[in-house]
Amino acid sequence: MAHVLRAFSKGIDGVFIGACHLQECNYTTHGNYEALNMVLLLKKIMERIGLDPQRLRIAFMSGAEANVFVESSNSFIKKIKELGPIGKKEGISKEALKVLLEHAAKLVPYIKIVKNEKLGTRLTKQEQYDSFFTKEEIDQLFDEMFSYYIDPEKCQACMICARRCPVDAVISAKGQVHIVDQDKCIRCGSCFKACPAQFSAIAKITGDVPAPPPEGQRAIIKKGKEKEVA
Repeated sequence: MAHVLRAFSKGIDGVFIGACHLQECNYTTHGNYEALNMVLLLKKIMERIGLDPQRLRIAFMSGAEANVFVESSNSFIKKIKELGPIGKKEGISKEALKVLLEHAAKLVPYIKIVKNEKLGTRLTKQEQYDSFFTKEEIDQLFDEMFSYYIDPEKCQACMICARRCPVDAVISAKGQVHIVDQDKCIRCGSCFKACPAQFSAIAKITGDVPAPPPEGQRAIIKKGKEKEVA
């Protein structure tokens, strides 16, 4: 999904994906089903941000079907020429389109986690495609995305969450409140699961994330030392 959105953000007018026939994949993973589901999901996302979903197409063929590839690609090229430059038909400026695509791209890791099971579904009938992902479902993904937040009142700077984060999205320093970098966070939940129960410093929240303490005010005073100071 990220590759497709990146292509559109670079000004590509259409993206065509060729895949082997369903149920004929040489690999046990049958990734063509997941590719199909991601395309169906992306088309709904495109509708959400105002892009014509016809700018994205997936077609199935074998390596021996050169004629199918030629016909499919020529048909797609013809359609893209009818649609014209990306954003123009849709009435979206380059600047606005870039912002919309960047926002959608940031959601990709989150969407893959939330929709992981559904993306692995093996659809067997073409009539299932259009209704597989609903408008309401896509609206919910955009409007109710959750975030992970480290409560500065509870964080004890144990650095466990930072070590567990697979994308180094936790800003940590010895003796200082840890901060989740929301731009880098992929919402995998590793930090949430790793935080020791006696601290429970990480919360899963929806809506705006509270601003972290400013630099210079992140030092942690251990509870024992607080009593000594008092």
